[in-house]
Amino acid sequence: MQRPPDTHLCARLLLAGALIATGALAGCASTGTTPPSTPLAAWPDRLQALLPTDVLLLGEQHDAPDHQRLQREAVLWLAAKGQLAAVVMEMAESGHSTQALPRDATDAQAQAALQWNDAAWPWKAYGPVVMAAVAAGVPVLGGNLPRAQMRAAMGEARWDQHLPAPALAQQYQALRDGHCGLLPESQIAPMARIQIARDASMARTAQQALRPGQTVLLVAGGGHVLRSLGVPTHWPAGLVSKVALAQSGKAQTAIKSEASKPGDADAVIETPALPPRDACAELREKWRPARPAP
Repeated sequence: MQRPPDTHLCARLLLAGALIATGALAGCASTGTTPPSTPLAAWPDRLQALLPTDVLLLGEQHDAPDHQRLQREAVLWLAAKGQLAAVVMEMAESGHSTQALPRDATDAQAQAALQWNDAAWPWKAYGPVVMAAVAAGVPVLGGNLPRAQMRAAMGEARWDQHLPAPALAQQYQALRDGHCGLLPESQIAPMARIQIARDASMARTAQQALRPGQTVLLVAGGGHVLRSLGVPTHWPAGLVSKVALAQSGKAQTAIKSEASKPGDADAVIETPALPPRDACAELREKWRPARPAP
């Protein structure tokens, strides 16, 4: 059975007790109405076509190594042209950055500066992205809502009004699908508030890093970059952004709704399909009540 995007990551984080802390939903949702895809080999050319822009949002599936390679290539390409203002990452909390590090900083120094959570976001996958920016003298900024603020965000009803009703319904359905239908219905609205609050945090961080004539690269899960649902819904008037969505093969998407809009992404970058895996079955097995001892 073919898995939906990043479902196995969602399951693993749930099992690890990190549902709130890591925001597994970031890569569990993408849009069903997107532009024609671009082969991986054509990525540098497509990057050029997306410029100029104040912010370039690059959406990933968290379990797809090719997507982290795309991110590293984007960092190298933009930095080589002197166009990269900063890299904002969902994978680190806001308030942490590599700004003070020298270009020859070590991986350990970068992890310490970002307060990197390797259990949630394997450094093996994202370290090359971070270190490419550090070596280029470009700051890497944590963009995610700090874990300490997430519980409070669950109770902030103001976030219920941020998205139009059809888009909010999409978020709700993505939460159900991304957690294999196992998330209690009472948790759907609070979890959507966290998702929206996290988007707002990343948007603030990216805005603070803007520089005239350069581009801020924002790296996040696919659901966070969609123009009608994610970070772009928090932009102020006048900010120009482009969205590139990486997709593994012909993967089915977690968001399937008439509310999806053709303008959600400016480019879709297709990468090889991932091996099939039924993570929902694994999660159900893990959550099966323990049998009493004989």
